[in-house]
Amino acid sequence: MHQWENHSESIPFYPNLSRSDIRFPTHTGYSFQYHDTFAGDPTKFKAPIPWIGVYIASASLICFIAIAADVFVGFRHKKIWFPPKFSSLNSASMILLALAMKMPMDLTTSMPQATDQLTKLSSTVLMSIAIGNFMPSLGTMDDKDIFMNITGLGILVITVVVNICIQLSTGVIQDVRVEHVLVLFLMLLLFVVLTLSGCTVATTKKHLELKYGEIHKIISSEESEQSGRLTVGELKENVKKYWMMVETGGLQFVMARSVTCSASGLICFLTALILAEAEIRLYYNVHFIAKMGSDYKWSTLAILIIQTAVVGVGVTSTSFRWLAVAKFKSLKIRSEGHKIEFKLESYWTDRLVEWKERALFLRIRGLKCRKFIQGTKDLFFDFCIKIQILIVVASKLIWLISAFFISWLLLCYQNCNKLCWKLVYENGASDNHSRPESASHVSPNYGLYVLLLEGEEELPEGILKNISDTADRLILMGKKQQPKNLVELLQKSLCFKCLAEFDSDQVLSLDSQEPPNCWALPVVTLASITIALLKTKKNKVDRLVRSVSEGLLYVSLVEKNMDPKGNLTNIRNAAYKVWLGVELYHKWLDEDLSKMALKATPSKETLEGLASLAKNIVLQFKRNKYGGHRDIPTNWPIKVIAANSMYRISKTILLDYEGSSEQTDEKLFEKLRGMIAAILGACLTNLPVFVITKSFSCTFEERENSVRLAAQLLGEIEEVLKFLQQHEIPNLTMDQVASIDEWRAKFRQENLLALHASMNDRVASGSGELPVNLELEKYYANRENPCLNSA
Repeated sequence: MHQWENHSESIPFYPNLSRSDIRFPTHTGYSFQYHDTFAGDPTKFKAPIPWIGVYIASASLICFIAIAADVFVGFRHKKIWFPPKFSSLNSASMILLALAMKMPMDLTTSMPQATDQLTKLSSTVLMSIAIGNFMPSLGTMDDKDIFMNITGLGILVITVVVNICIQLSTGVIQDVRVEHVLVLFLMLLLFVVLTLSGCTVATTKKHLELKYGEIHKIISSEESEQSGRLTVGELKENVKKYWMMVETGGLQFVMARSVTCSASGLICFLTALILAEAEIRLYYNVHFIAKMGSDYKWSTLAILIIQTAVVGVGVTSTSFRWLAVAKFKSLKIRSEGHKIEFKLESYWTDRLVEWKERALFLRIRGLKCRKFIQGTKDLFFDFCIKIQILIVVASKLIWLISAFFISWLLLCYQNCNKLCWKLVYENGASDNHSRPESASHVSPNYGLYVLLLEGEEELPEGILKNISDTADRLILMGKKQQPKNLVELLQKSLCFKCLAEFDSDQVLSLDSQEPPNCWALPVVTLASITIALLKTKKNKVDRLVRSVSEGLLYVSLVEKNMDPKGNLTNIRNAAYKVWLGVELYHKWLDEDLSKMALKATPSKETLEGLASLAKNIVLQFKRNKYGGHRDIPTNWPIKVIAANSMYRISKTILLDYEGSSEQTDEKLFEKLRGMIAAILGACLTNLPVFVITKSFSCTFEERENSVRLAAQLLGEIEEVLKFLQQHEIPNLTMDQVASIDEWRAKFRQENLLALHASMNDRVASGSGELPVNLELEKYYANRENPCLNSA
């Protein structure tokens, strides 16, 4: 092609026209003048490129922080399998990886220097390390999340592989060609292992769920064999058993200790070695920090340093998983001798077989086309099953070789240790020092409650002890947050028999159907009345409010657990809504209790005022809202439910106040506080059942947090439970203990029996039989008072 030498050269066949005169029309209506050289300074367009390198380094730094945080938390909690909490497989981590992969995917920028070449290699190795670290996080996902995340990761992996192959073919990558080929192969292998491991999550979960249920039945049978209610010590042991099952059966831990994850740890270690070899080789063969030849300039060195650090900290977690699993096997080899097993457990291929056998319902009429699709599907899944079998067998072989290697290392270490102690003894240096003996950590046999898959090795005692110690630490954490005010209230005033005194049958009902009682509502109503009666005794008011607030936290847990159908939800909402106003503003339904207490009125008038106010609210609702028609009490508005409770309890206290000639404000306060303590104490006797139920009745994914809450709660209420166990609890079934009305019915029955006995004694002493009949008629008459249906 003819090249023009300068701007003024004439164009062939047009001697009077030069290139500088040519103008080209554009679609916008404007024209531009053609020039041979770029009008602007080309260095200005390359100036931001080093800052793009800083952007890549920043993304790599975030990856470093996330992986380092997981490693730090793992070491701190002695979880050498390093659960990936901050560096798990999700959309955010894949975005960071995509940013960090900018260097190997750059096809346009020439990068000839050593640091440039190594930066491309370090990015590829970082990708491999990240894939290996993602393995345990598959245990936290369902099938949809696994599919979406692995698909996104696969697109990124394929993009990196294609771009690296293009650069290898064009000669952009020169100095580390062999290293790149090896790393690409290992990265693809890691991705295949990750993908096929994701196919085992669902079947693994089913196996663990079945085993969890079997062990739960064993624990339940042990509980039923124990006489009486569970003590605090027995509760601790049960919580530890459930914690052992939850920790050892956690899908992240199961994935981390699998043979495929162990093999991926070895592959990650090999990729890190390849990067180290390339860096050392190029550092000694060429001037490492030479004048930068790429447009990224100084930023490539920063990227290389940060990504090398990411690889270093990432390979730490993957290598520890590999060595830990190999150590499990090495301990068994040393104890039971040499035994090679390559049995393929069913959970490795169950999901693939299920997908293969699943019929395809295609709306395709062509028989040949349907036959082709079905055959292709079968061939694809047959291929996947064979690859899965190959990977599992190869992983087990790697696992076995690593176990033998570690076994020999441990044997050499122990022999050297014995030799050192022998030399010390012979030199007489052990006169004043005895050889330390390994501490025995024999505890209750928690190994019976470890969840293991078929073919898995038993976990070492050290890991089991660490899990048990973690449960102890959770209980201790809860112990530091004990409800001191609640404990003080129960210790001063608890008497379960007061439970039958807060709501009398002699009070006339405002409706033919009374709303059922929950535990919280009478506590809130009694506390409101007490605040209104305490006058200027602010210290007592504050202590009472703090005690009730602490108690209601546990009452809410018990009520939600004992009412799974939500029959009392509206009544509980009324209680906590009213208590919010009482606790924060000392107001009951916008009625200021503090102002009421400041008035120099007798307690009787205060109680009558509260009862009258509550009665008017209920009757006004019945007249206006529904025109006098009845409604289901549990569907009443919150305000009406609270008012009905205030009316009945205020009237009950008035009856007692009028029936006693020696009633004083101080005695009345003590009586009210005793009622509050009795209700709270009776409700909290359900906490042991709540702790055990919380340890099992939840979904598989939420079970760890549930048992953690149960352990901390047990620590918080330990003193409360010890105190409650000192009191005699009525003989009720588990369902009856959960209901406040059953407690009241039980104590009323006891009072009736006591009344019968008293009357019989009077008859036996010669007082006659008539008083007995009169007393019983009065008792039953009071229980059958007609309701008031109008104002």
